[in-house]
Amino acid sequence: MKRLLIVGAGGFGREMFVWCSQHPDCGRVWSIGGFLDERADTLAGFDYPVGIVGGIDDFRPGSDDLLVCALGQPATKRRVCARLLERGAKFLTFVHPSVMLGRNVSLGRGAVLCPGVVLTCDIFLDDFVMINVSASAGHDVRVGAWTTVSGHSDITGHCRVGEGVFFGSHATVIPGRKIGDRAVVAAGSVIITHVRPGVTMVGNPARALVWHGSTGRGNADAPAAMQE
Repeated sequence: MKRLLIVGAGGFGREMFVWCSQHPDCGRVWSIGGFLDERADTLAGFDYPVGIVGGIDDFRPGSDDLLVCALGQPATKRRVCARLLERGAKFLTFVHPSVMLGRNVSLGRGAVLCPGVVLTCDIFLDDFVMINVSASAGHDVRVGAWTTVSGHSDITGHCRVGEGVFFGSHATVIPGRKIGDRAVVAAGSVIITHVRPGVTMVGNPARALVWHGSTGRGNADAPAAMQE
């Protein structure tokens, strides 16, 4: 039996412990061995039957170790998991038993689908995409590696999402839109235009968030200007 280790012991890591415990492979194919986290006290005050077995920097995977990623921020996820992959770590592609998968849905290595996710048909998710509770993707959607889709978000048909994109909870993208690499879609935002790489979009309809020098003051009223 494999030893399953959860990468990250924060809030999402604790959620992943619950979701993994509910999977039919738990206790049959793999057992949950604990968490990997640099902060040894991350689970202090929480009651879990397993603890932090070590830090990520010092971890060397054994032949029976299987990892699942529980890091939400795309840049952090990419940095941490890339280091582990270089050491030969093997990552589980995790699909909660309540997920609804349609026809021709392709999932990359290390992808995570949390409870209540709906993926309709002819969808491609690249490596380490995470889709959180009750989020959905429509037909012909493609999502790039390392992207995180927070709970209750909806990416509709024919959308193209780049690498390392972050969607806040309840974000919505109307059909056929393109979201560039490393873009951020704030919680509750509705995307009606194409989004260029690295841009943060806020509001309904969503507009580009523009920062004014060292003042730190944002302006969400600037035109989106996200056409191809």
